[in-house]
This record gives sequence, C-alpha cells and structure tokens, in this order.
Amino acid sequence: MIETITKLNAALSGFIWGVPAMIALMGVGIYLSIRTGFLQIRKFGYIMKTTVGRIFRKRDIADGALSPFQAATTALAATVGTGNIAGVAGAISIGGPGSVFWMWISAILGMCTKFAEVTLAVYFRKTNKHGDLVGGPMYYIQNGLSKRWLFLAYLFATFGTLTVFGTGNATQVNTITAAINVALEGYGIVKPGGHEMINLVIGIIVTILVGMVLLGGIKRIGSVTEKLVPFMALIYVILALGVVILNINRVPEVFGSIIYGAFNPRAVTGGIIGSFFISMKKGVSRGIFSNEAGLGTGPIAHASADTGKPVKQGFFGIFEVFADTIVICTLTALVILCSGVSIPFGSPAGAELTIGGFIKTYGNGVSIFTAIAMCSFAFSTIIGWGLYGARCIEFLLSEKVIKPFMVVYSLTAIVGATMDLGLLWDISETFNGLMAIPNLIALFLLSNVVVKLTKEYFETEGKEK
Repeated sequence: MIETITKLNAALSGFIWGVPAMIALMGVGIYLSIRTGFLQIRKFGYIMKTTVGRIFRKRDIADGALSPFQAATTALAATVGTGNIAGVAGAISIGGPGSVFWMWISAILGMCTKFAEVTLAVYFRKTNKHGDLVGGPMYYIQNGLSKRWLFLAYLFATFGTLTVFGTGNATQVNTITAAINVALEGYGIVKPGGHEMINLVIGIIVTILVGMVLLGGIKRIGSVTEKLVPFMALIYVILALGVVILNINRVPEVFGSIIYGAFNPRAVTGGIIGSFFISMKKGVSRGIFSNEAGLGTGPIAHASADTGKPVKQGFFGIFEVFADTIVICTLTALVILCSGVSIPFGSPAGAELTIGGFIKTYGNGVSIFTAIAMCSFAFSTIIGWGLYGARCIEFLLSEKVIKPFMVVYSLTAIVGATMDLGLLWDISETFNGLMAIPNLIALFLLSNVVVKLTKEYFETEGKEK
C-alpha cells in the first residue's frame, strides 16, 4: 500500500513541479510584470521606502485585524522557514551553483505575483462573524469571479487544509528535533540514537506553545510574529554575513560560478551536473517553494491587515519575496559556497550542508546558534501555516470549527517529533503544488483588477514627491 502511494505521489509531484508548473508559475509572473510595467523593478525604491518606513510606525489597530507590518511578518513567518536553509542546499547540490541565479530570476518575477495576490486578498476580503478580517485566494475567487469558477475556491481551501498538517507542522517539528539533537550530540549531552524521550518532550512543548499562540487569536499571532521574525532573521543574517566576511577572498569566484554555472553547469560542477534545464528547474522550484509566490498562502495573512489601501499592502508582498529569497536564500547560498564545505553534487542534500558551512567557518560551537535559528524558523512556520489552515477550513465549513482545528493542528507536533516522516515530506510538497493551480488561474483572470487598482493608486496617493 505504502509503495503504491509512493509511486502515485512521485508521478503526481513530478508533473506538478515539472515543466508545466514551471511554465505556469514563471508565465504568470512574466504576464503580471508586463501588465504592471515591471512595477517591482520600476518602483523598487519607492516600495522599499513605503514598506520599511512603516515598520516602526505605531497606531491603534482595529479589533480582528493586524497592523500592515504584523500581517507581513505573519506571512514571512510562514515563508522564512527550513526551506531557506534546506531548500537552497538541495538546489545547489542537484542543480549546481547556477541554480542560485535562477532562484533570483524566479524571485524577481515572484515579487509581482505576490504583489497581485496580496492586493487582491485585501480588496476582496470580508469580515467574519467573529469580527476578523479574512481573505485569500478562496475569497478573491468567490468575490471576484463568476460562480462558474467557485469550484476553484473550494479546491484551494481543500488542498490548503490538507497541506498544513504536513508542510506547516509535522515536517517543521521534525526539523526542530533534528537541529536540537545535532546540538546536544555536538556538546556530548546525548549519544547518537538516544533521542526518543527528548523528541517526545520537544513535541509536547511545541504543541503547548503552538496551542497557546493560535488559540489566542489573530492578535496574539501578530504579536508573536512581529517579535519572532525580526529576531530569527537577525541571528541568521549576522551568522551568515560572518561566514561571507571571513571568506571574503572567495566571494568573486563564488558569484562567477553562480552566473557562469547558470548556463554552463557542467563547467562549474566538474561535469557531474551537465543539464542546463536541471539547474534552472531546481533554482526556480526551490525559489518558489521558499517565497511561496503563486501558491496563494501569504495573502491569507496579508488580508488581515488594518489598511484600506490594497495596493499599499501589496507592496509588502514585494518586500516579503525580496527579504525571503534575495536576502536570506542568497546568504544561505553564500554560506555553502564561500565556506568551502564539500558539496555532494548530483546527490540530495539538506540542512546538514548549510550547517556544515557554518561549522567549517566557526567550528562545532556554532551548532547551538544554528539550532536556535532553525528552531525559530520552523516554529514561525508552524504559526503562520496554522493561520492558513484555520482560514481554509473556516471557508469550507464555518467559524465554529476553528478552535477544534487549532487543537488538532497543535497536537500534530507530537507526531512530527516522534515519527519517521519519510513519505509525508514528499506528499506535503505535492499538495503544496496543488494549491498553486487554482490560485494561478484566478490571478490570470483577475489581472485586470490588479492593473486597475495599481493605476488608480499611482494616480492619486502613490505619486512620488
């Protein structure tokens, strides 16, 4: 039975994350970029000033809503996760250094895709019976398109509900236990193989913490993410920049291998990786998997923002992709490539490769800091995806199921901490891709709305002074 499921999932995943998906994801990004006049490049300075400039602005927030920055950090909490550490390592090991270049390209196009998603989510959102602002792909499909497209909204919500338990929780907790175990072994506190009881304790602690945050409602979620995301990002950025500075003499060579390897992977990997398409595919897929542009998840958080300007919140979508992929993923790539750690080209690699880059530069003592960073990344992802799952199941059923869902979702952490997930990782990635299909169709069909709202914004309040 398990073998049959594995084969079916492999076939489905190969199609979803294969050529058709790459064409659809990149195609929608190109289409929206052209229609908005490459807004993400043309107005980049203005967008950064508008978003970063609002980060520390204090104001009263309506009940059932988040500040624009809290909405962005909640979305970032879900996107800035283990994919930034393990995903980039996997892309480089299978696609070579050139995959980083294609990750950048996917991010540039993904900025416009995420901008459109967030703008539509805020524009077509509604207020539920609890007084919370709710939105996302299911709502802009329901409220922006005709009834014949409503099935897409239910498809997205169904895939979203199924995805969160694996992608958003169990696999993330599994990463937390792995990071803590590595640190404990490094300090000789625990012997290899003696983790069963520790993993159970970790699972119970994570369950309690997740439950406390999620059952506290949207306000508590926003309060936690606005503190946790900057903290975890700062730790990681400082550690990664340290690796780059200590290996500064290698930086020109590394960037050369990224650019040249994007088109000639064989020359950079010693002939082990010779396919230009593999390099491009790994870079694009990992970039999208990391920043989630096109998947439709981030807009669910942004829809809770206390703002009456959809386009202005859409700018946070651009900021989100920039921070996630251009900054954090690039730093991860530089840690791997600048440190001189041995890269198993042609073989799958994960977080251990990134951690290896830190250890090679700083020594074994850094394992405690990498464990803290990875635990923060994973925990923030669990919180963000918990909100996504709650909104999806609320759309499918009603507000009454939100708290029972939160309880079951929190308890999933124990499963993730104590079991060998194996197939669940692959199934989660498949469902993650399935979410993108109805969302991309909706983005294409609603592109006129995005263009109209963007034009109106820059004709009035968005003019640069």
